[in-house]
Amino acid sequence: MADDAAGRRMPFAFLADLQRKFTAAPSSSSSDEIPAYGLQGSFGHTISALLHQYNTSPPVDELTRARSELDQVKDIMVQNVEQILSRGERIELLVDKTDVMAGQATAFRRGARTTRRQMWWRNQKVLALSVVVGLIILWIVVAQFCGAGLNRCGSTT
Repeated sequence: MADDAAGRRMPFAFLADLQRKFTAAPSSSSSDEIPAYGLQGSFGHTISALLHQYNTSPPVDELTRARSELDQVKDIMVQNVEQILSRGERIELLVDKTDVMAGQATAFRRGARTTRRQMWWRNQKVLALSVVVGLIILWIVVAQFCGAGLNRCGSTT
């Protein structure tokens, strides 16, 4: 009898291994001459060693080994898919940030152009005002010598 935790394959693997060792034993070849329980003394040690082996560290069943390898491969694939998805999310985040930065660059360019035009007009106004102020100062200086109407500068009286 075996526990339910051992499954169905392990007890049958034990029985197959026991049968293989029994048929390989030299005293089992002539089973007609051996009385009942005749091999108990010589084969009992082999049975107890086999029981101890299957109870402490049973051999790996091929199906169980294949399933465990399949589970490992599946876990690795799940990790890879998760990494790809997170990388895709990061790429989407970078694309979104790039779009936002492109919009900001366009807005900055428009704002810079508007500011440049405003500053150009302001400079033109300052230049025009400077010319007007310069002409007024020139008129004041000339008016000091020639009079307010500038009529005494040309006559020599």
